[in-house]
Amino acid sequence: MSADIAHELRGKEEERITHARARIVLALGPVTSLAGLVWAIVQPWRLTLLHPHGQGFWWLLAESPLYVVLVGILFRVVIAPGVVRDLEEAE
Repeated sequence: MSADIAHELRGKEEERITHARARIVLALGPVTSLAGLVWAIVQPWRLTLLHPHGQGFWWLLAESPLYVVLVGILFRVVIAPGVVRDLEEAE
């Protein structure tokens, strides 16, 4: 096997690994949001918006499954692009 071919194959393998890492980082946000939605479906009594009787504003604001969905969205939109950019630069 020629050394040139070996270097080309190694380069393609490293590129595939980097793309896999980028995909994983980009998928963390949507997976987290999906986990929050599943949590809200599995434990609907945690969503006091569905039965707000006698609850104050802050109690209605503190919805744990909704926080998880929000964090997943914020991670995907704000943090993940920078992390992927850093991964590409480190290559």
